[in-house]
Amino acid sequence: MSYPIRLSLFSFIFCLITTLSAQAAVSDISRIYKELPTKEGFDVCFGGGCAEIRRVSLNQEEWLKVEAIFADKTKDAQLNAEFERKQIANAIGLLETIVGIKIGTATDRAGTFNNSKFPGQLDCNDESINTTTYMQLMHHYGLIKLHGLEDMRTRNFFFNGWPHSTAVIREISTGRRYAVDSWFYDNGVPATIVPFEVWKSGYIPTDSPVQRH
Repeated sequence: MSYPIRLSLFSFIFCLITTLSAQAAVSDISRIYKELPTKEGFDVCFGGGCAEIRRVSLNQEEWLKVEAIFADKTKDAQLNAEFERKQIANAIGLLETIVGIKIGTATDRAGTFNNSKFPGQLDCNDESINTTTYMQLMHHYGLIKLHGLEDMRTRNFFFNGWPHSTAVIREISTGRRYAVDSWFYDNGVPATIVPFEVWKSGYIPTDSPVQRH
């Protein structure tokens, strides 16, 4: 079963307006978000608002490391959605590490503000799009079994705070949605996965460097 990902209107507009340095065309962002990634090639965003796009691939050794995270074949693990979310979080961190070395984003720091002087930075739009791409990759190769993939979502929209976007998954058995947010920590740290309503309320992990910004 496939789960088509659509870029929502609000998230799409947010991708275009929140980073003044963004250079990506509307068509580029839409294409990356909709394309089916494979190990042989997929696009990743960085530079803020997908200002820079790089095509990357994964060799067999790299992909085996991702598969190893999902290698627990016990019945309990295979039926445990919470356990699968932990696997997804760890796999996103690993893919950030692998991809970061390839494209120069290994030094990406948590958050967005105060990071402009550092090379290889991603804002929450880059993170949301890339995280969705990584999860599409996992789903395509049968690693994600207990969750569906959904469109990225944005909170605040300037009304009660600075807008912030995240990738989203849905637990198939319960229909409950979860934010999958890789913006709260430096490159390579497992993604933060919390119930979407918790994230929507303004959640930031207490130990995240973003809290100090």
